[in-house]
Amino acid sequence: MNASLLRYSLSAGVLYFCCMATAHFFSFKIPLLFVYYDTPFYAYQDKIISFAVVAYICLFFSAARDLAQTPAALFALWATVLGLASVNLSSALQDVLGGKSTAVYWLQTGLILVYAVVLSVLFWRWRTGQEETRI
Repeated sequence: MNASLLRYSLSAGVLYFCCMATAHFFSFKIPLLFVYYDTPFYAYQDKIISFAVVAYICLFFSAARDLAQTPAALFALWATVLGLASVNLSSALQDVLGGKSTAVYWLQTGLILVYAVVLSVLFWRWRTGQEETRI
């Protein structure tokens, strides 16, 4: 049961990151797929982001196939949460926003955080179950 739930959750990440890569490649500024959807941007930067997101797709796909690979996907996801929080707190973002609220970016960062927590708990439960099976 733990393994199936973890696999489905990782597979959902593959789907999410495929959608994100597509949104960035075609500059579809859709919240959740494009965290800073209402800030100025350059199309070439979005193309670069879309190619970088392919690494997430590969990590999550590999982890879904071999659950022992999950820590690499979790590391990338937790780094993303920390990176987004850093951007949200930055004066550079405030300069671009001109005093507008960052609440919507924090909401999106929070949703990614929730996904990271869920995956971490599922992985921990799967790993704990594996160790009990070996005893």
